[in-house]
Amino acid sequence: MDTVARYRQIIEQLLREYAALPRPKSPVEVELVIDPVGDHYQLMTVGWRGQERVYGSIVHMDIRHGKIWVQYDGTEADFAQLLVAAGVPKSDIVIGFHSPFQ
Repeated sequence: MDTVARYRQIIEQLLREYAALPRPKSPVEVELVIDPVGDHYQLMTVGWRGQERVYGSIVHMDIRHGKIWVQYDGTEADFAQLLVAAGVPKSDIVIGFHSPFQ
């Protein structure tokens, strides 16, 4: 298996595990969006809480030029660390929501 295929598998597994975590009963759904052709992976919230529309990204990762870009991580799980624990070298992880100067 090549590196990008392995990264796809790791990302999907981590997102599926996080999506399966128990949550309080809520009309807001957690939705997993996987685009393996474009290499975009997101965990979203979608639904209504009373009269308020709830829609947004929980986690967003892309694979670009052989590296995993963590575009957004709104969790306390720290997906960059989860990727490292799953065997992804730190040099192949880009934190996209940090300024390029960091």
